[in-house]
Amino acid sequence: MTSNNTNTIPNVPFTLNKYHVSEEYGFLLPLPRTDLPEYYQPWMKIARNLTDLIEAHTLRNEVNKLPLLDTGYLQGHRELRLARMALSFISMGYVWQEGEHGIVKTLPRNLAIPYCALSRLLGLPPILVHADGALSNWKKKNPSGPMEIENLDLIVCLPGGDSFKGFFLVTLLVELAAVPGIKAMAAVINAVLECDDRSLKRALEDLASSIQSMTEALKQMHAHVDPATFYGMIRIFLSGWRDNSSMPEGLVYEGVQEDPLQYSGGSAAQSSVLHCFDELLGVRHGKDSAAFLSRMRDYMPSSHKQLVLDISARPSLRHYVLDVGKPELTGAFNGCVAQLVALRNYHIVVVSRFITIPAAWARERRSRAEPSAEILTRAPSSLEERGTGGSGVMSFLKSVRDTTKEAAIPWDGNKTPTA
Repeated sequence: MTSNNTNTIPNVPFTLNKYHVSEEYGFLLPLPRTDLPEYYQPWMKIARNLTDLIEAHTLRNEVNKLPLLDTGYLQGHRELRLARMALSFISMGYVWQEGEHGIVKTLPRNLAIPYCALSRLLGLPPILVHADGALSNWKKKNPSGPMEIENLDLIVCLPGGDSFKGFFLVTLLVELAAVPGIKAMAAVINAVLECDDRSLKRALEDLASSIQSMTEALKQMHAHVDPATFYGMIRIFLSGWRDNSSMPEGLVYEGVQEDPLQYSGGSAAQSSVLHCFDELLGVRHGKDSAAFLSRMRDYMPSSHKQLVLDISARPSLRHYVLDVGKPELTGAFNGCVAQLVALRNYHIVVVSRFITIPAAWARERRSRAEPSAEILTRAPSSLEERGTGGSGVMSFLKSVRDTTKEAAIPWDGNKTPTA
């Protein structure tokens, strides 16, 4: 038995405190730092000007001139997160500055050494992950204003203009919509522990409502992201060097390791929210999908990954609902599953609009060499059928949607639920 498996201690209420999960912001980093001390301004100067430097094809030159800075002067979690995020964005720009046909095979030591050092401190791989782009890359325009997209901005950007901002800010809003569900999740676990069926039903209803709000937040992607820009310009900067035919060997981190390393790019599968909900509801994915999702947990902040693991070690909610056999609990449980299926269905719609359809446009226009479609024809052909995390995107999403359906408890509304 391990000390951090809360299920080994009977009758101890489950709390989110030790997992760095905020009551107000959930998995988001609360109020991220937006600047670093003077010593680290060489990093911030480049990070703030990434789009201009990439479009002028001068980013690599500027990075090569960087001094090798000591990470030891950074203080506190927020400074560490901002420094790592800045180096993550700089690294993606450095690798992909010239697209898939002008790739470098080595990240220079003045970038690689501090980047890997910070990544080790934070328990993250040295590549841009969901925790960088969506969880800690935000600020309010008006500090006293609401957490709405009109009042939010990114700290660091890559090419893609308003669509790049829109993609990550809508993703942030989906995470924010999950906050009531994260709190309800803790309430569910405690209600099962205490055999409190009334509280369990209420918590399950709150969880279902939160998942529905996540779907509504995701719908904002259509208003704030242009599909051609996302497919033709943004995606490549989120791509990694694992399961990518453009970089079959991976990337050498100079001064860290001589052999190339392979890491997956950013992916929604790196969000801890759905991993937590899957474990809570007893969703069991197919072998290939489960293996990919398990690997994506290594791209989460370590405390968030531990939360997922600790939820999986808890007594089964699904089995509890089955054993109790109360129709109202079964209905509330199945309502959560139905909302999770609806969210995954809508994610498929979004991926179709922003990846599948633009991929078809790109293939057609490449064959006709239409100059008016330049942004689409610049899209990396190696990513046509894959997500930025390296998965076969549509087959993966349909697989996890279908296995989510299977978590529902068979029930006709009158008889006792059955396994």
